[in-house]
Amino acid sequence: MGALSDVNVFCGLLADPTRVRLLALLASEELSVAELCAVTGLAQSRVSTHLGKLRDAGLVAQRREGASTFHRVRTDMPARAKALWDAAMAGLDDSSLAADRERCAALVRAREGAWPDAVAGQMERHYSPGRTWEATARGFLGLARFGDVLDAGSGDGTLAALIAPRAKSVTCLDRSERVLTAAQARLAAHDNVRLVQGDLHELPFEDASFDTVMLFNVLTFARRPAGVLAEVARVLRPGGQLALVTLAAHEHPDVAAGYGHVVPGFSPAALAKLLERAGLSVDSCEITSRERRQPHFSVLTAYAERPR
Repeated sequence: MGALSDVNVFCGLLADPTRVRLLALLASEELSVAELCAVTGLAQSRVSTHLGKLRDAGLVAQRREGASTFHRVRTDMPARAKALWDAAMAGLDDSSLAADRERCAALVRAREGAWPDAVAGQMERHYSPGRTWEATARGFLGLARFGDVLDAGSGDGTLAALIAPRAKSVTCLDRSERVLTAAQARLAAHDNVRLVQGDLHELPFEDASFDTVMLFNVLTFARRPAGVLAEVARVLRPGGQLALVTLAAHEHPDVAAGYGHVVPGFSPAALAKLLERAGLSVDSCEITSRERRQPHFSVLTAYAERPR
């Protein structure tokens, strides 16, 4: 790489304010990714991406200590890069960098304590071994008790396998023979599970057959969502509950159509109205999460009850 190319690369790296923030912190303290996230408030994936670019350019080194990896500015970084960095820092007086330094100093002082001290107030944004959403969900499921459950649009039985140990009975309904065959293999150990092939629009069950209906990630496949919800209300017992998860309204029909969706999501108000028209009492209906992967679909969760 020639001198001019070196300068162009390093100037490009330093043109990004996030990378400047990270370099400024690592110039004064050796930090882990979790600590950098705690100080800057940036997502872990974003910090890791920028650190990768800085390492590739020879500006940042890393060191492992047990299960942790610490990063620092290289003392032997390329001469041209060091000259540019020194010049940039000499004339840099930014309030955000000053705030970063204060938070970093507090974090370093807390190192003598435990990991939770370092990420207090932002724990949900940081990884720690074994602390995942799946582990949390399984923990909560252990506290639950279900009666007769209908998993409407069950697919290959992934969710049914989670709740079967806590339910009186689980009925898996899906229109696809192939996925029901896969569900049969997955659920073979549970003698309280039955598999039924059928259509959401015409549920093959008598009125008031279930205490709970799960309608997870299937309503966007329905040609007539209102008809599906009317059928759900019919098969619920008085006081029975519906748990519904679906996509919120979005502007990416081409992406969703590739997965077989025929409805481009629902707004909370529109879904609540459909539930009420089906004769259900809505407990809550709101957007509960947003996917990190592009195009960043939002997820809508609703709970409703058939009046007693």
